[in-house]
Amino acid sequence: MDKKILVVVTNIDKYESTKEPTGLWLGELVHFYNRIQKDGIKMDIASIQGGNVPIDPLSVSENILDEVTRKYYEDEDFMKKLNSSLKLGELNPEDYRVIYFTGGHGTMWDFPNSSEIQEMSKTIYENGGILSAVCHGVGALLKIKDKNGELAIKGKEVTGYSNTEEELANAMNKIPFQLEEELKKAGAKYTKALNPFVSYTRVDGTVITGQNPQSTEEVAEKVLDVLKMIEK
Repeated sequence: MDKKILVVVTNIDKYESTKEPTGLWLGELVHFYNRIQKDGIKMDIASIQGGNVPIDPLSVSENILDEVTRKYYEDEDFMKKLNSSLKLGELNPEDYRVIYFTGGHGTMWDFPNSSEIQEMSKTIYENGGILSAVCHGVGALLKIKDKNGELAIKGKEVTGYSNTEEELANAMNKIPFQLEEELKKAGAKYTKALNPFVSYTRVDGTVITGQNPQSTEEVAEKVLDVLKMIEK
């Protein structure tokens, strides 16, 4: 494939309401990155502001850190690349076949209202490319419009971090909105797994979403599957 995949991460390092640390949930980047690179597809990592990417400390705590995440977290070259993220507004959407939004609670503040995200995504989507996201990163899809001015997720089957998962994470009083409710308000057909924190993904055309961190590698697999179909 001559075009690349654009991976978008947050620049937000604190909950606005409580000032507690947040940021990128690292596993939602690296499990996707690790799977995609096995197929030799090039990826760029970008954020709205560019530069440093804060990592949610919970995502690299000993009880969360898995083998893949630890490998990347301890890789100096990868972390240097992550903390030198490209500036989204300076990139050309024509260079990308897929845009993938990572999660972490930080994304709830900088993804949904970003004009850079909306413009980049609209062009990729109009060109027949893939909109993909996991967990809180699905919030990036809330205001992306298609060529007819309709919300891209309207009528689409999607998933994303659920109210139940917010409650179990003790985050309900910290967040600016409930993603599950906002996806429904945007006209999406929201569904979720019967049990929280298990892998669950939805594919509707070229819109691919995953519910939670556990869904990340499956999102990558679905992206590769759809890429093979649209690249034929």
